[in-house]
Amino acid sequence: MMPDDSDMTSIVQRIARQALVTFRSPPRVGEDAGKSFLENQSKLKSLMTEVRAADLKLVPRRADDSSPGGVLPAVPYHHGAPPVTYMHICETDQFSMGVFLLKSGASIPLHDHPGMHGVLKVMYGKVRISCFDRLERPAGGTQAAPPLPAAQLGALRRSVLRSTGEYTEESGPCVLSPDRDNLHQIDAVDGPTAFMDILAPPYDPDDGRDCHYYRVLTDAEGKDPEHKEQKEKEVWLMEISQPPDFWCGGEPYPGPEVSL
Repeated sequence: MMPDDSDMTSIVQRIARQALVTFRSPPRVGEDAGKSFLENQSKLKSLMTEVRAADLKLVPRRADDSSPGGVLPAVPYHHGAPPVTYMHICETDQFSMGVFLLKSGASIPLHDHPGMHGVLKVMYGKVRISCFDRLERPAGGTQAAPPLPAAQLGALRRSVLRSTGEYTEESGPCVLSPDRDNLHQIDAVDGPTAFMDILAPPYDPDDGRDCHYYRVLTDAEGKDPEHKEQKEKEVWLMEISQPPDFWCGGEPYPGPEVSL
C-alpha cells in the first residue's frame, strides 16, 4: 500500500500550502469572512496546532546557553546582541512564514498589522500575548483623551485590551485579523521561547502595511500597571518610534525546505 502525500510531505510544507489556499483572497478590513475562508482557516489552525519544534529542527534553548540563541542568566540578553531573531521560511505575495526566537526577558513591543491576518504558534517556551483592537469612534466617546501637548494628540489611538494570555507548545495558535486582536505585545516568560508566525499579506510599507509601535497610556501615568490586564478595558495608545531596546536579527532556518 502506497503512503499518501501527507505521509511523505513535511508538516511545514503542508502548512505553507494551506496558508497559500487560505489567504489567496482573504476578507478585507470590515468585511465578514465567508464560509470558504473560515473552512480553510480552520484547516490551517489544525495544522498549526500539530506542528512542534522538532518538525522545524529547532532545539529549545536554555537561559544559561552561551550559544548565539542563548543568554547568560544574570542579564536579559547580551549587550549588542539582538533580543529577538527571525528565521525566514518562505514568502509569497499572499503570506510570509517564519520563526521568531525571543531570548529570556525579551519582548516584541506592542505593534500593529495593518490590514493583515496572522497565526502564531509557540514551538517551545512560554509567551504572554496581550491583544488590542483599535476603536474607531468619534471624539466625545466614553473616555476623554489624556491631557497631552497638541503635537502629541495626533499620535493617540483609542483602543481596547481584548485579552492577555500565556501560550506554550501545548496551546492552540493565537489568531489575529484586520479587525480583531490586530495589535499585540509578545513577552518571553520564564526563559527563551520561539514561535512560528504567519502573516497575510506580508508587511509592505509601499502598500500601506508598515509596522507601527505603541505604548499604553494608563488613566493616570503611574497607576497600577496590573490595571491594564483587565479584559475589554478601553485604553489610549500612543504611537511611538521603534523602542531602542528592541531590534530583530536573523538566523538560518534549519528545518525542511518549503516549495510553493
